Amino acid sequence: MVKVIMGVPGTGKTKQLIDLVNVAINKESGNVVCIEKGEKLRFEIKYNARLIDITSHGLEQSIDNLYAFVCGLYAGNYDITHIFIDNLYKVVNAKCPHCVETILEKLEKFSEETGVKFTVTISDDIANATDGIKKFF
Repeated sequence: MVKVIMGVPGTGKTKQLIDLVNVAINKESGNVVCIEKGEKLRFEIKYNARLIDITSHGLEQSIDNLYAFVCGLYAGNYDITHIFIDNLYKVVNAKCPHCVETILEKLEKFSEETGVKFTVTISDDIANATDGIKKFF
């Protein structure tokens, strides 16, 4: 399962993500991971979630590297049940709706194979969402 939360900056996407992470910690039987650029969520998310600043690992920020990073996380911990990604455009350092379709499709296939759920926020006007993105709303 892949769910996208999309909207212009200031519409409450991150607040919604924080709430979803904190609920997942209490409801899910496995590990919850949240990936972001920077440490903005450090004091907002309960300590039980694994909060990862993608920039602290020396990776070039790209869609392919994000996917490889997710695969590596799971390879190191099969108990992960939910991965949250805050502000996908910042995490991959690109604002390309068609490129986002690619990562969402990869994450969906990964989810089907492993059972890991994904929730992703995208800071952009919903009018800019392609059909490939809209199917994840």
